[in-house]
Amino acid sequence: MKRYAQIIELLPEKKEEYMKLHEVVWPEIAKLIYDCNIRNYSIFYRNNLLYAYYEYIGNDFEANMKKMEDNPINKKWWGVCKPCHKPLDDRKEGEWWASLDEIWHQD
Repeated sequence: MKRYAQIIELLPEKKEEYMKLHEVVWPEIAKLIYDCNIRNYSIFYRNNLLYAYYEYIGNDFEANMKKMEDNPINKKWWGVCKPCHKPLDDRKEGEWWASLDEIWHQD
């Protein structure tokens, strides 16, 4: 299992819309996340920043992320979620949510 954490800005004028979308995530999206070997997925909010955390239990992260990216329902989900985001300027090339480095963990 590998832990992932990410960060992105939430546009203030889109906060209500984004929170409403996540009150009940589309069931197909929840299933896709599970089918792509992601567990313990959470998104946190503070001061117009979103922090995501999840654990990946699979053996081929890139293939699972490609499966997620190519899914037609997920494309629709991202189509309503992405306009709410403002990616960080210093994110790595190809990232939407900027990756965070794990520096410490305790079970």
